[in-house]
Amino acid sequence: MKHSLILSGAAAILLAACASPAETPEATAAASADPAVKYYGDTITTGGALAIADFVAATTGRDSLDAKVDVEIITSCKKKGCWMDVKLPDDRSMTVRFKDYGFFVPTEGLEGKRAVIQGHAVKEVTSVEALRHYAEDAGKSAEEIAKITAPDTSWTFTADGVVIRD
Repeated sequence: MKHSLILSGAAAILLAACASPAETPEATAAASADPAVKYYGDTITTGGALAIADFVAATTGRDSLDAKVDVEIITSCKKKGCWMDVKLPDDRSMTVRFKDYGFFVPTEGLEGKRAVIQGHAVKEVTSVEALRHYAEDAGKSAEEIAKITAPDTSWTFTADGVVIRD
C-alpha cells in the first residue's frame, strides 16, 4: 500500500514536470477566454509591450536587452515551429527562438499575424567568412559571394513566452 502511494505520487510529479509551459492551467484558462489568442511557452500578458520601433530605439548602443515586444510575424519554421522571423521597421527581420527549445509555434499560417514576445534580445555580428559560407550553401554565384565585403549585424531574440493574435 505504501509503495503504491509513493509510486502514484511520483507519477503525478513526473506528469506535471513533463507538461509544457503552454499547458499550465493559467495558459489554458487565458487561451479559452479568447479563441483568437494563443499562448506558447511561459504565460505572459500583452500589457506593457514595446512597439517594434521603440524596441529598436531601446537597443541603441546596447548589445542585449530584456524586453516584451509587439511584433508582426513574417514566417515560422516549416519543419517544427522552432523559430519565427518578425519584421523590423527597416524591412529587415529578427529571428525569434524559444527558450531551451522548450516550446514551438505553428509551422504555417502565422504570416502577417501580430504577436507579443517576451524574453532576451542579443546583437549578433556575422563575419564576412560566415556570410560567404552561408551564401555558398544557398547556391549563390561566385560573383554574388564576392560582393559580400562587410559583416552583418542583426538581433536575435530568445522568447520565454509568446502570445499570437489572429
